[in-house]
This record gives sequence, structure tokens and C-alpha cells, in this order.
Amino acid sequence: MPKTALITGASSGLGAEFARQLAAQGYDLVLTARRLPRLEALAQELQAQFSISAQVLPADLSTREGMERLEECIAHLPTLDLLVNNAGFGTNGPFVDVERSAHDAMLQVHITAAVRLTHAALPGMLARGQGGIINVASVAGILPIRSELYGSTKAFLIIFSQAVQSQLRGREVHIQALCPGFTVTEFHETPAFAGFDRRQIPRWLWLDASQVVRDSLQALPRRAVVYIPGGQYRLIALLARLPLAGAITRFVGDHFFANDHPRAKEIV
Repeated sequence: MPKTALITGASSGLGAEFARQLAAQGYDLVLTARRLPRLEALAQELQAQFSISAQVLPADLSTREGMERLEECIAHLPTLDLLVNNAGFGTNGPFVDVERSAHDAMLQVHITAAVRLTHAALPGMLARGQGGIINVASVAGILPIRSELYGSTKAFLIIFSQAVQSQLRGREVHIQALCPGFTVTEFHETPAFAGFDRRQIPRWLWLDASQVVRDSLQALPRRAVVYIPGGQYRLIALLARLPLAGAITRFVGDHFFANDHPRAKEIV
């Protein structure tokens, strides 16, 4: 029986890249996001190219109905070998100026949905004695920088992944918190990025989406619970632990990650 992966936020960015690489490995897919036409186009492309099955399941994970729909899907899958909790978004502007509804939605999508889907997927994985869950977090969850709620929710995903994995010692079920930095995706091409110029960010800070996904999938069976793709970001995370961490993170945050700058939303 082919392996099966469920990917949230699969209509673009890292989610779509996970879908492409897993399809190339022979996985059947369950693709979910809010944008049905994008999901259908991706499913048709991957089925034609790789002769796999790709089920489309539109759902808004900021709503209870969306989460329940995916939980029900997981409960009825014959097997689920990999869950990729990739759905997420950023906000622009100081915390106090962002609409409360946007904060509520971020908490639902980044935290509640990831917890509920992980809870739904784990029993079957444990019963079958194998499986994996990738929670797409961010370096913004590692560095104490000015990313307010976004960084806080990503920090939760990191700690949550570590805590769950600690309870799975000796089991062949692997949890990973994927922590990329600036990644080249379609994200900056949305209306929210009007006037954005990628050249504002030094070239050495940009990661390639296909390499991020490839490295993540290779690291998963090695039990690298917190995985930071890109040597430059691993170095930044290492430096953040030194006595000069405060000065380093303030510089990085003020120049590249400040939430009142449009480039802040390019963090995955």
C-alpha cells in the first residue's frame, strides 16, 4: 500500500513544495487549504506527473468546522504516514494595531489546528508503529526578536514538538519542528507585499523552498526534533545562545524581522 501524507496550507509555498517532493517519492496525498482552485490544479498536476492519488479537501483552519473536517478525514484514512502542519500566515504592523480577529485566527491556525491534527494523527501512527509529523515553525520562534504573536506561536510549535517527541522515545514515530528563515516562495507576491523588494534582504539570508523541504524530509528520520535549514540560520541560532545574544538578536530583529516592516511577513 502506498504511503499517505496530509499537508495543510498545500496551495502554495512550502506546502505545495512538500506535496511535489512527496508525490515524487510515491506518496498518496491529502491536500488541504482554503483555495480550492489552487488545490485542484496542484492535485491534477501531481496525479498526471507521478501517478499517485491526490485528494483535495478545502478547509479553513481558523474555524472549528475546518479543523473538525480534517480530524474526521484523518479518522477515516486507512493509513497516514506523514502529517505536515504547514498552514500559517503573518500580520503586518505593531501588535496593538493589528485587528484582534487576525490574532485570533493566527492562534487557531498556528496552535490549535496543529495540536488537534497531531492529536488526531498520533493514535493511528502509534498503532501501526511508524509515522511522522512536521510542524512548520520558524527561526522567529527561536530568536527573541520583534515578531510578537507570530514568533510566539512558532515558539509554541517548537516546544510542543519537543515535548511530544520526548514521550515517543523508543517508538518509530518522529516529530519535527521545521524552522526556516527567509524563504523564496509566492508569499511576497500577494497584495500585502505591494512595493516589496526582495533585494532589501541580503542574498545570503534567502533559502530555496525546494532545498528547505528536501532537507526537512531527510532530517525527519534522524530525529532532529528542531531542524533549522541553512547554515547561516544555524549559526545565527548558535550565536543567540552566547552572552552577546541580546545585541545580536536586537540587530537581526531591527534590520530584518521587525513586524512593522513588510519584509517581516516573508518569514515562513
